[in-house]
Amino acid sequence: MKILMVCLGNICRSPLAHGIMEYMAREQGLDLEIDSAGTGDWHVGEGPDRRSTRTAREHGIDITNQVCRLFRVSDFDYYDHIFVMDNNNLRDVLSLARNEDDRIKVKLLLRDKIVPDPYFDDAQFEPVFHMIEKGCREIIEELV
Repeated sequence: MKILMVCLGNICRSPLAHGIMEYMAREQGLDLEIDSAGTGDWHVGEGPDRRSTRTAREHGIDITNQVCRLFRVSDFDYYDHIFVMDNNNLRDVLSLARNEDDRIKVKLLLRDKIVPDPYFDDAQFEPVFHMIEKGCREIIEELV
C-alpha cells in the first residue's frame, strides 16, 4: 500500500507525518510505501525544516533524508491514500483531482480536525508531532 502525506510547503507537517508513518509501519512489519509532498513550491529540493527534524529526532525518528517536492496530478495514479493536514491542503489537492476515483483517495489526516501549521511558532512542533502521531496510529489500526 502506498500513502502520501501532504501539507503546504512539505517542510514541517508532512515530513513529520511521512517519518512517523514509516517508523510505525516498520515497527509493525507492514509493507507500506510512504512519501510526502507540498501544495506550494517554495521549498522544492530542500530538506525538512530544522525544527521538524529536531522534533522527530527527539522521538527516535530520522527524517533528514527526505527531500521536499510538489504534489502532482500523477500522485493520484500512484498512491492509494493521500492524507492532507488542513482544509487549504484539502481544497488545493482536490482542485487537481480529475475524477471521483482521485477524490476518494484524499482525506484529512485527523478526519474532522486539522493539523495546524507550526511554522511561525516553535512551541507548536511538539504538539503537532503528537497530533500527527495519533492520526498515523489510527490509520495503521484501520488499515491492518
